[in-house]
Amino acid sequence: MANYLKRVLSATAAAALAATLAACGGGDEESTGNNAGGDETTSTDESAAGGTLYYLQHYPFESLDPQRAYYGLELANLRRTMYRSLVAFPVTEDPEVGATPVADLATDTGTSLEGGKVWQFTLKDGVKWEDGSDITCEDFKYGASRVFASDVITGGPTYLTTYLDIPEDAKGQPVYKGPYTGEGQAEFDKAITCDGKTITYRFKTPWVDFPLAVAGLSMMDPYKQSFDEGAKSTWKVLSNGPYRIEGNRWEKNSGATLVRNENYDPATDTTELRAALPDTIEYQVDPSDTSIELIIDRVIADSGNDQFAVAAPNVPPSHYSQIVGPVEERAVQTDSPYVFYLLPNMKSPEMQDVRVRQALALATNVDAVVKARGGENAAAPAESIVSPTLPGYADNPAFAGDNAGDPEAAAALLEEAGVTTPLEITFTYATSATNDQIAAVLKEGWDAAGFNTKLEPLSDTYYDVIGKPEKESDVMMAGWGADWPSAMTVTAALFDSRPNITATFCGNNYGCYESEEFNAIIDQAISAASVEEQNEYLAQADLKLGEDVAYIPLYGLKNFYVHGSKVANYTVTPSTSMYPDLGIIGVEQ
Repeated sequence: MANYLKRVLSATAAAALAATLAACGGGDEESTGNNAGGDETTSTDESAAGGTLYYLQHYPFESLDPQRAYYGLELANLRRTMYRSLVAFPVTEDPEVGATPVADLATDTGTSLEGGKVWQFTLKDGVKWEDGSDITCEDFKYGASRVFASDVITGGPTYLTTYLDIPEDAKGQPVYKGPYTGEGQAEFDKAITCDGKTITYRFKTPWVDFPLAVAGLSMMDPYKQSFDEGAKSTWKVLSNGPYRIEGNRWEKNSGATLVRNENYDPATDTTELRAALPDTIEYQVDPSDTSIELIIDRVIADSGNDQFAVAAPNVPPSHYSQIVGPVEERAVQTDSPYVFYLLPNMKSPEMQDVRVRQALALATNVDAVVKARGGENAAAPAESIVSPTLPGYADNPAFAGDNAGDPEAAAALLEEAGVTTPLEITFTYATSATNDQIAAVLKEGWDAAGFNTKLEPLSDTYYDVIGKPEKESDVMMAGWGADWPSAMTVTAALFDSRPNITATFCGNNYGCYESEEFNAIIDQAISAASVEEQNEYLAQADLKLGEDVAYIPLYGLKNFYVHGSKVANYTVTPSTSMYPDLGIIGVEQ
């Protein structure tokens, strides 16, 4: 999901590691993040300790459940404030340092055994939940178990269901179905074991970069079984970080107040991860249609409490002319690891013929989309769903050519497919002023080719809606960044149907794409003996996606942030996917 960013960073440096870490999941079109900078851990201005920081966000999270969290912004902010894990990425603007996990709830960064097929971690003493109870090895094991309940814990990353050493059933799914049914529990209990404070994970194949996955995502976070209410736990938070939710109540469409967690012991933590400077963080969510413009207007005006505010949304093109003088000193621009793309709905009758999907791609005017997004300061045309910042990247030839679109060639394909034109299709997207403009230019190109496009903007929860198998959508828009520096966290995570698709949800495979040939290539990539060999298989997998037109790339995002004049230590780091890093940000006293 996850999306925006911060300051200028060299395209190569930012790239190399912004995408690296946890950009992942979803995020509406206006959210994604990246940045780069110095060459050592960022220093903290301790005079910024105390006070209230205001965090202004323009779209609601889909969950605060750690096993469901998958927006880049969720992962970045929750990791610095309320959720800790075995390891985490440090606060730094240096890409290489930012991609190197440090110990968090564990005593070290883990021990790899059997060539990466087994990993062990030992928990620190004295780490506690906000209710004062100890965080145990069993809490980590239970948290991991929830990932397998894909019919209950929906929307989060599913890597564990592929990697963990659990047998598969006749449908290629793990025989373990999660803690709520207990089906296959004995197999899960063999794969993850506890011995006092030491937890051991056993995988089917080597997972040599497992600590990166733990640091980048929250799927391995601990979860207290007695606190769990399954699907009803969407907005419940039992903090183990420096902050907790005041009144234990997060309002999806308005936010919450974060206050000090009295049972958090900073002696068990490090300022490399969390300086936790503000006494209070007022987390304000406004999902209204005009919220982006209102938030940016407030921060530019820099009045009252907005002087202490961090804005989550990117500065929209309509406001570029206002980023001058003193305001420009409070603005940060950088590349982003996120790629935005279109997804044909493979369950839609209108999208069954690959020639129709090819026509849709041919008629897509990417140049006009980039212009609508704000031009070269906001985006750049994409030639693959994989970011150019990732190892082994190559343009996908299925989408090479004229970025202006070719409605005439698209019309010829529709005629060849024998469909009656105009062919009615529904395009679903997360509404915003910018996305509305993008939708308009897409409709113009598609309709010129012989489609009749109905626009369906959604203003509420988005990815949970488009992830449902039964939906009216024929085409959807999404954004994605790598969960850690590998295309395994892009092509496999998005299009492997086995861990994604259930009877009630298509996971992150929003178009519900299914291909045995593609899945077989992913299996080869998983079993590859080296990173280089794995990248070769992943390139083949992307070629297959292009042949099937399982997606249509649009653009790589660039980011443009602004903050209030009394925000201190404002930093955007690759460690938090190029979002403003709440691990170090404070306010002037």
